[in-house]
Amino acid sequence: MPDHPQSVPINALVPVKGTVLGDMLADTPLAKIDDVEFVRTVAVARITMPGSMVRLSAGRESMSEMTQAMCFLAGANSIFTGDKLLTAPNAGDDNDMAMFARLGLKPMAIDITPAEVEAQRMPKGCAKLEAAE
Repeated sequence: MPDHPQSVPINALVPVKGTVLGDMLADTPLAKIDDVEFVRTVAVARITMPGSMVRLSAGRESMSEMTQAMCFLAGANSIFTGDKLLTAPNAGDDNDMAMFARLGLKPMAIDITPAEVEAQRMPKGCAKLEAAE
């Protein structure tokens, strides 16, 4: 993919009762993705789209802090925060900031230049790959 998308949200299904998938998957093992499979999904997104912001989105409420930490190690570098994402509950700002502190992570500044975004996007020591012509 020569031009990576700026943002790649990765969601874990949140089955909602009253919807086709919510009713079909309720109370089955398929209602929740395996933690290792989710971390692998994050890693594949990071490897295939190194210039993108890989964002943990819906479904974080049901993930352990350990799973979220593994996602950051696998390449996630952003989260959607707040108390609710559309129909799914979310951890909330206070819980996210406490988790960041425990993991030694810092939130990205809000008012930053495009060059600063790029510097925060790329892991230290990694060069941006150029598309082959």
